[in-house]
Amino acid sequence: MEQPEQPEQPEPTDRPGPAAPRREGAGPFTTRVTWALPEGGTAVWESRPARRRGLLAVRAPGGGVRHARADEVSVARLRRLNTVASVAFVLGGALFAAGASVAQFGSGDATTSAVIYFVGGLCFNTGGYVTLLQVINAPRHVAGGACALVTRRWRWWRYEPMRVDWLSAFVLFAGTLVFAVNLLDSFLQGLSVQQVNRLIWTPDVIGCVLFLVSGHLGFVEVCHGSLRVLPRDLGWWIVAVNQLGSVLFMVSALAAFTKPSTGSLVNADIADWGTITGALCFSVGGVLQLFERP
Repeated sequence: MEQPEQPEQPEPTDRPGPAAPRREGAGPFTTRVTWALPEGGTAVWESRPARRRGLLAVRAPGGGVRHARADEVSVARLRRLNTVASVAFVLGGALFAAGASVAQFGSGDATTSAVIYFVGGLCFNTGGYVTLLQVINAPRHVAGGACALVTRRWRWWRYEPMRVDWLSAFVLFAGTLVFAVNLLDSFLQGLSVQQVNRLIWTPDVIGCVLFLVSGHLGFVEVCHGSLRVLPRDLGWWIVAVNQLGSVLFMVSALAAFTKPSTGSLVNADIADWGTITGALCFSVGGVLQLFERP
């Protein structure tokens, strides 16, 4: 396994004269850095705009703001990855909603729902991994205070647990993999109530917990530590809509517990409607993400 690398955050070198850079974030995570430029004004690096849009804000001494953009290689890369991830989450959410709708309004055939869920789960797996690739291959800032984002060589994997964006994306991807276990086990026949709860329900709940943790870390990134409402920030809305979907998935999972005494779900209607509405939230989040590009 590749050895952990030091987190690569914008960290201008200390020079006589300019004040030390101001860092914002939560705990060990830095999500925004502001520093003075030798020619006057300030530069502002923010985690999400840098990795999603390839942008670095530059504020002139008079108060105007311009953006330094990453090079064309990074811009093209970010656009492709963003499109793939967005479409994957739109399709995954739509298929999950379709699978729950078949269970709620259709023939009630468990196999049909399981097949639709499984295909939707593959879309979520794709979206989760591509989201991680977005973080791994995002343009980075060069230490030393230059107002530029530069392209790194392409990587399929990188271990950076001290970056909140990496941690959020990794936990999300892990959640989609746990859901895959749940979806595969749902094809098993002749299971006892205890086996259903252990092999199908438990991975479902674990996956929901991981989605919720990923969403919370997403809020940490966009809010720079303290949770707040940012109605003019598209990134905040994407995180908020997806987190609502995660909450609804958790409600659905809890309602899908099979009671040992009766062999029936706690509440099948809540389980289906929680999945439908939660999945549609992820589809909406995927549509919004299409607009969060360079």
